[in-house]
Amino acid sequence: MGEIINFETNPSQYRHWRVEYDGDVAQLFMDVDENGGLFGGYKLKLNSYDLGVDIELADIVQRMRFEHPEIRVVVLQSGKDRVFCAGANIRMLAGAAHAHKVNFCKFTNETRNAMENAETESGQKYVAAIKGACAGGGFELALACNHIMLVDDGASTVALPEVPLLAVLPGTGGLTRLTDKRQVRRDLCDVFCAMEEGVRGARARDWRLVDEIVGNSKFDDVVAQRAAGFASELVKPVHAGIALTPLQKTIAEDGSVNYSTLTIEVDRAGGTATLVINGPNTPPPVSIDDFVKEGSESYMLRLARELDDAILHLRLNELEAGLLLFRSQGDPAAFLEHEKQLHKNSGHWLANEVLLFWKRILKRVDVTSRSMAALVEHGSCFAGLLAELLFSVDRTYMMEGEFEGDNRHIATIILSSSNVGTMPMANGLSRLSTRFLGEPETLAAVEASVGIPLDADAARNHGLVTFAYDDVDWEDEVRIFIEERASFSPDAMTGMEANLRFAGPETMETRIFGRLTAWQNWIFQRPNAAGEEGALQRYGTGMRGKFNMERV
Repeated sequence: MGEIINFETNPSQYRHWRVEYDGDVAQLFMDVDENGGLFGGYKLKLNSYDLGVDIELADIVQRMRFEHPEIRVVVLQSGKDRVFCAGANIRMLAGAAHAHKVNFCKFTNETRNAMENAETESGQKYVAAIKGACAGGGFELALACNHIMLVDDGASTVALPEVPLLAVLPGTGGLTRLTDKRQVRRDLCDVFCAMEEGVRGARARDWRLVDEIVGNSKFDDVVAQRAAGFASELVKPVHAGIALTPLQKTIAEDGSVNYSTLTIEVDRAGGTATLVINGPNTPPPVSIDDFVKEGSESYMLRLARELDDAILHLRLNELEAGLLLFRSQGDPAAFLEHEKQLHKNSGHWLANEVLLFWKRILKRVDVTSRSMAALVEHGSCFAGLLAELLFSVDRTYMMEGEFEGDNRHIATIILSSSNVGTMPMANGLSRLSTRFLGEPETLAAVEASVGIPLDADAARNHGLVTFAYDDVDWEDEVRIFIEERASFSPDAMTGMEANLRFAGPETMETRIFGRLTAWQNWIFQRPNAAGEEGALQRYGTGMRGKFNMERV
C-alpha cells in the first residue's frame, strides 16, 4: 500500500484556492500552486488540477453550507491571468494508476454535483466568471455552476478537447451537462467536442455553451451586478454557521481505522473491509438550539462526516478490499430519537443541511465500485437513515432467532420517514421504490410498516433482506458468501453491480455515474489512450497518438 490519501483538510491548509466573503456573496478564486501536486512527477501548470486540488474544493463547498449559510452566491473565477482552468493535469492522468484515475473522476463528479445542487437545496448559487482559456475539466467545472459568464475579449474560449487531443472523454459530466442541462443541440455538441481550439464570444453564447458574454472593460462590474442580483432573488433567513472541527481518526498499520462513531476493520488477505457503525450513547440535544450549540460534535453530523470520510478512504487507499461489509451495534430506538430531531426541525437550516448531507453520503455509497453487503446482527441498530444502507448494498444477511450465548437484543430493522422518499437515489426514486420497482403491493406494505420493529421473519416477508439464517447456518453461510465474492473478477463485479443498482428512470445524474463513468472506465484502459503510443502518453511530445482504427 502506498502513501495514504487524506480527504480531510481545512482552510489553513489550502494551497490551491482562496475565498473572500463579502456579505451574502463569496468570491472563490482558483489559484493552483503548480508545485503542489498530490504526487511527484508533474507540475500543475495553467490552473490544471489533480485530486488534491479537488479535495480542497470539496471542503470549500461543504464548509460553504455549514460554516457560511449566509452566502447566497459564489462567484467562481481564476486567480491567474489569461487562463481560467486547463482541466485535469494530463501528466498526472498519464502516470496515475487506472484505479486512481477512475476514482479521481468519480470524486470530482460528486463535488460538481454538490455545487450544482447547492442552489435548490441550500440557496447558494454558483456563478462561473470565465476569463482566459477554459478547457476540459475546467469547462466542466464551469458547467457545474448554474450561470456561466464569458469575457468577450477575442481570446477567451471554452473547450472540451479530450477526444481530439487525448483520445478520452471529458471525465466529469461535460458531455451530459451539455445535452441534458444546457440542452445544446446534438450536432453542435458533436462539432464542439471535436474542436481542439474551442469556441469564443458570440458563438459560445449562441450555442448555449455559456449564458452571457460581456466585454472586457465591463466584465468585473457586470459580474458583481449579476452576483448582487442573484443574491437578492435567493431569499432565505440569515444564520450564523457552525465550525466543522477536525475528525477524530486514527489509522493503524494493518489498515484498521478508528473514528468516534465507527471503525473500519480491514482483512487485506481476504479482500474485505468491514465498517462497524456504533449507535449513540447519549440522548439527542434537548432542543434545536442545543443541537446548534453542539454543532459538528452532534452525533448525527459527526457520524455523517466520519462515514463519508471512511467511504472515500476505502475507495482510494484500500483498492483490493473488493467487498465492503456494513455492520452496526447500538440501540435502534436511541438512533431514531436523534434522527427524529432532524426531521422534526427540517425547516431549521442546520437540521436541513445535515439531512441533505446524509442524502449525499448515501448517494456516494450507491456509486462506490465495490461489492457491498450488510450484516444485520443481534445488537444492531439498522433503523431509519442507517437502514438505508441495507437498500444501498448488493445483499443483506440477517440473524434469525436467538443465538446461543448471545445476550444482545434480537436483530430488527425499523423504517422511518427517511426510507420513504426523503433520501432519493440518483434516479430520483427512494431506495425502497427502486428495490420494489415491479412490486407496488410490496412497497405499499413496507411503507405501512414504518416505525414497527421488524424481526428476521417479518423483514424477509417484506423483501427487506436477501437471506435470514439461524444460529446453525449463520456463520457458514456468511463465510461462504464472503469467500465466493472475493474469488470473482473485480472487473466483472464492478460492471454487474453498476448495472443492477440503478433501475427505474434515467436522469442526468445516472447518466453521469452510469453511462459516462462506465465508458470512461473502459476508454482509460484502451491502448489508443493509455498505451505506449496512445494519446495520453504522447501528449506534449509533439507526436500525436497512434491509433488502432478498428471501430469496436
